[in-house]
Amino acid sequence: MLLAVDTSTAQLGLALYDGATVAAELTWTSRARHTVELAPALSGLLSRVGLTMGGLSALAVALGPGSFTSLRVGLAFVKGLALARHLPLIGIPTLDAVAAAVPVQEIPLAAVIQAGRGRIAIGWYKASENGWTAEGQIEATTTDKLAESIHHPTLVVGELTAEERQRLSRKRKNILLASPAQSVRRPALLAELAWNRWQAGHVDETASLAPIYLHVEGGPP
Repeated sequence: MLLAVDTSTAQLGLALYDGATVAAELTWTSRARHTVELAPALSGLLSRVGLTMGGLSALAVALGPGSFTSLRVGLAFVKGLALARHLPLIGIPTLDAVAAAVPVQEIPLAAVIQAGRGRIAIGWYKASENGWTAEGQIEATTTDKLAESIHHPTLVVGELTAEERQRLSRKRKNILLASPAQSVRRPALLAELAWNRWQAGHVDETASLAPIYLHVEGGPP
């Protein structure tokens, strides 16, 4: 059983996945209480499906971008479990899991996440035989600038406020906005991406695994 942990932003997520089924999945919004909420949430999730920590075979974690503090909390938590229990660890860019929520189409995809101080982080993706493939660098910008930059039909999915969704929806001709339900970061998708990497023999070095931070003027979000 693989445990996936996502603490990239105020939205947290946990999932238990065995390659065939999602045994359990939990998402919730925390008000800067990641440190005190994460362990009890995991304990409750394991209890609901009759598992213990001994039943875990691998761990996955969302690497960001996202909140500076939130990412550190999640990565430290998962690294502690990996080292204590000698479990393989797989890090997945958060925006890869965001993109995975949308069926692959032959148009570009912009996966977005909150980056603090009115900014969003954007990762661009294109269709490939293996699903959505990231291209280019992750950018920190605003929804207005994103809207101005899109001149051809483009899918947009991810964590957006009601106001940001309204601004993007004004360009309905070129911006195909995923629904709020599609835009929730599902830890089960993170788990599935990590499972595939694990089965292919690609795991990360626990000690050196680091978050993906956006280096922008004004310091960390």
